[in-house]
Amino acid sequence: MSRGSSGIVAGLTAAALVAVGVLAFQASANAPASVAAPRPKATGSADATAHAKPKEKPRPAALPRHSGTGKRVVYALADRRVWLVDAAGKAVRTFEVMPSALNPRPGTYQVNTPRQGSPTKGSDGVMIEHVVRFAMVDNVAVGFSAAVDGSMESPDPTLKTGGVRMSREDGNAMWDFAMVNTKVVVLP
Repeated sequence: MSRGSSGIVAGLTAAALVAVGVLAFQASANAPASVAAPRPKATGSADATAHAKPKEKPRPAALPRHSGTGKRVVYALADRRVWLVDAAGKAVRTFEVMPSALNPRPGTYQVNTPRQGSPTKGSDGVMIEHVVRFAMVDNVAVGFSAAVDGSMESPDPTLKTGGVRMSREDGNAMWDFAMVNTKVVVLP
């Protein structure tokens, strides 16, 4: 191989390494925190044992006191959490939600309109399903729903939207639980 050819090969190799480095950097910048976060290295046997223990999963938040009685949906605004409570007062499911841009005042409401299960466009333009409405704020219906694409984005604060978003799995559970006239207790 001539001296000129080896220079070209060396240049192409260097360019390829730079390109791979740039792509690796972009991939790490866009990776979720659970994947991108570096793991601590064990420095001794005590550290290795400590890291080998499975981490305890956080327990779901307890049903708030003074959240009513009987079958109900409890929605805690500050906690961004919902509990589905059966007639005996036992929380059968709890999950996190993304609050709407417009929030109802704390109080007791009821699922007040025929529920809508088939996909429709929400007030923010997102396709949603399993709509369970329970309040009106500034002439905008407020209700629980799940985005068809599974997203739970923060609502645009400049829009008057009333969709309290949840995962599709939680949306299915809400849909099965909250029939018309089911109580919805909104807490601060």
